[in-house]
Amino acid sequence: MTIAPEATERLMTPGEVAAMFRVDPKTVTRWAAAGRIGSIRTPGGHRRFRESEVRTLLDGLTSEAHG
Repeated sequence: MTIAPEATERLMTPGEVAAMFRVDPKTVTRWAAAGRIGSIRTPGGHRRFRESEVRTLLDGLTSEAHG
């Protein structure tokens, strides 16, 4: 049995994502609610974010800033 890559990918908390983007964690939660970034809900109702998606979004923003 093989495990899908998304099943093994690290999930990040809103606080971790916020630190990468240098914004408040509430901003990250608003982005998720607005559909700007995908999120996963834990059984306890907390949001988690796929590290690969966060890095892709961050790379896109930094290349726009330097473009």
